[in-house]
Amino acid sequence: MAERPGLSACIITYNEQDRIEGCVRSLAFCDEILVVDSHSSDGTRERAAALGARVIERDWPGYRSQKQFAVDAARYDWVLCLDADERVSPALRTQIEQLREGGFAGLAGVSLARMSEYFGRFLRHGNAYPDRLVRLFDRRRGRWVGEEIHENTRVEGRVVRLRGALEHYPYRSLGDHHRRMQRYAELMATALYARGRRCGLAPVLLNPLWRFIRGYGLRLGFLDGWRGLVFALVESNYVRRKYLHLYILSRGLPS
Repeated sequence: MAERPGLSACIITYNEQDRIEGCVRSLAFCDEILVVDSHSSDGTRERAAALGARVIERDWPGYRSQKQFAVDAARYDWVLCLDADERVSPALRTQIEQLREGGFAGLAGVSLARMSEYFGRFLRHGNAYPDRLVRLFDRRRGRWVGEEIHENTRVEGRVVRLRGALEHYPYRSLGDHHRRMQRYAELMATALYARGRRCGLAPVLLNPLWRFIRGYGLRLGFLDGWRGLVFALVESNYVRRKYLHLYILSRGLPS
């Protein structure tokens, strides 16, 4: 029988006192819960520690770098990386535990289907689902890569897909959704510009329309009712903001 490997849960936080408990409790099956916090002022660190997490306080270097720091600081080679607004569902926990009992034999990583809550219900269509992410992996064969914003993982070896949901509670309100998308749009545009990307008006006008058509129409976002419509509109506005910001930078104008 394969040896049951140790498993570290890695969470990055900043002012997540209202959400950290649900996240940590969903990870009770892990051998270690590590929270890397970037100087929260709302009691996040204290709450996480009270729930049994090991807490490291660290300056904020960006999403990718902070998540990789947490992976490197973990006690075990198999790591499960979550944000504070995510929770492992009971079904997903069962599936992870089954793989773990087999020693994650032959695997380098595990792809999880993330399901986002939006105004009281989970979105099950459109660009929101299934939002597949490799969040469980062997750090000896994988790491966080990409930009500091919209970071991703890369693993070398076999990756298996699980059906159980990684529950995501990303937005506290519509205003919160808008503010986050505006910040992400500016960060992404700045990153694209730094890589040498430039754009004219066509992407500003056409890319948001395509994002809406793809998510709301082709990927059946309309089946999520008014929530699907609101989500698709905010998402298309994010794309407009991103390319408009890149357009301004491309013209050498103040942003």
